[in-house]
Amino acid sequence: MDPGERLALFSVCINLLITGLKYALGVFSGSLALLADAVHSSADVVSSASIWAGIKLSRRKTKRFPFGLYKVENLVALITAALILLAGYEIVGTVLGEAEGVKAERLPVAMLGVMIISAILWSFSRYELKHARGLSSPSLEADAQHLTIDLFSTGVILVGLAGTYWQVKFPLDRAVALVIVVLIFWVGLKIALDAVRVLLDASLDYQTLNTIRETVLESAQVSKINSLAGRNSGRFKFIDLDLAFKVRKLEEAHLLATQIENRIRSRVANVDHILIHYEPMQKDTLVVALPVTEDHLHLSEHFGEAPYFLLLTLRAQDQTMAEERLLLNPHRTVPSGKGIRVSEWLIGLGVDEIVAAKSFDHKGPYYVFADAGVTTRQTEQREVEQIKAELVGSAEPTEPALSPEASGIDQDTVLS
Repeated sequence: MDPGERLALFSVCINLLITGLKYALGVFSGSLALLADAVHSSADVVSSASIWAGIKLSRRKTKRFPFGLYKVENLVALITAALILLAGYEIVGTVLGEAEGVKAERLPVAMLGVMIISAILWSFSRYELKHARGLSSPSLEADAQHLTIDLFSTGVILVGLAGTYWQVKFPLDRAVALVIVVLIFWVGLKIALDAVRVLLDASLDYQTLNTIRETVLESAQVSKINSLAGRNSGRFKFIDLDLAFKVRKLEEAHLLATQIENRIRSRVANVDHILIHYEPMQKDTLVVALPVTEDHLHLSEHFGEAPYFLLLTLRAQDQTMAEERLLLNPHRTVPSGKGIRVSEWLIGLGVDEIVAAKSFDHKGPYYVFADAGVTTRQTEQREVEQIKAELVGSAEPTEPALSPEASGIDQDTVLS
């Protein structure tokens, strides 16, 4: 049996026990308040039974309801909220009513019985509330709140019985009732508004959406979140994502989407369905980085130790050159980890492709670039002008790359 079903069935049994005890104590002591509250508790039995039926029904999926009947739980929570508000009205009527025919000599036993009932209600309501929140079940949480309200009403009855027994003239029960009724209506309205919000497909709460957003952006291959939407349906969540990926192959995009979905499910509870629409990042330009030597004319044989990097910005539409930047390598003198540091630096500069003299296979930069969706290419060509000519699709060599002095770049300045 599902944990939610088991908890709801347990609640039905507890409410049957409480109703029976209140009725027996009411007949024994002649207390109209206890008899009236027994009638009120019988409504709790119906409410708990409805919640059990709602949870059992909500997990079913059919052709007509392909996304399940999860909102049945919210509908039941709304009905439970109405019963809570009705309970507040009943408490007012019970407390303000006259206690005729009370057998004073039996009141101590009745008060002891009410205290036992209160202990049962408090213990089970705390137990149910804790597990309902663990299951993210709105109907079970509403039932736990309802039992708490029942605990308040039982407390009012206990005050009334004590006042009758000791013949207290000041109407303590009425003063307490006023505070309790305010709390009852506050809880009832809160449950009702939460249920209506879900039934009307309101968005997920900010904290959940922010968790999803942070989880998605952990991947360096996600360039942009175009849209993020989510809604509750009962205890379950439905999430829609529209993402732009820095990948070019369909297989890589599908794998990335699967990884993102798995990470979201591991961090957000009770996710029923995640729809991820993805598309390649649309860029007007392509940034290619070349590690170059001190003379700026040749491709450097060493990636991490290259003194300079030439960044070529090509127009995506016609592969013509839009901009050239010659940047001093800020990590060329670090004692270790040059390749990975340079890789992360280039990614931060928005580089899309690396042209290098040697392969990165099974080396640190390879994994850094692969995770960020940056492509790498090995070339046998060492002349920078020839590589530029190949990139722009021209046989004619272009103007020599600008030196730091000619381009206005201070050789001691690190651009990032």
